[in-house]
Amino acid sequence: MSNEIIIAGFGGQGVLSMGKILAYAGLMENKEVSWMPAYGPEQRGGTANVTVIVSDEPVSSPILSTYDVAIVLNQPSLDMFESKVKPGGAIIYDSYGIINPPTRKDIHIYKVDAMDTAAQLNMMKTFNMIVLGGLLKVRPMVQIEGVLKALKKTLPERHHHLIPMNEKAIEKGMEIIQEL
Repeated sequence: MSNEIIIAGFGGQGVLSMGKILAYAGLMENKEVSWMPAYGPEQRGGTANVTVIVSDEPVSSPILSTYDVAIVLNQPSLDMFESKVKPGGAIIYDSYGIINPPTRKDIHIYKVDAMDTAAQLNMMKTFNMIVLGGLLKVRPMVQIEGVLKALKKTLPERHHHLIPMNEKAIEKGMEIIQEL
């Protein structure tokens, strides 16, 4: 089974980190993965995106024109990627950054109120892990244990004390995601 995903939003929302952690989690579970970021000055507030493929089979190319899942965290990203989700695929979005929600009828549309939840829990730095939890609820391509191993691998050791908070955020995302 292959999952071809685009994660897009403003720089600073943890888009690239979310993709990297998802890719590392796939590696930790001996899956075939690809992680291809696209950014420039976006890291400082413009749009950034990352393509992640997690597959049981070898990945032939990291370059995609359509996706199984699009995670969009702002309106420009939704406008750019909504039409590129394969029929039967899914869009996951955080309503905080979306003015005009997705309208397609041939895909699954999920809302995860990650920004509001992160603020309520006073865990703003885990916004992206709440979104990742939502993704893993609707597309369980990797296990939470693999994500925690990936966090340990990608976070500097001085931040390892934050791993339990990130685990809580993932679990919260799994709880709050809803299909529209």
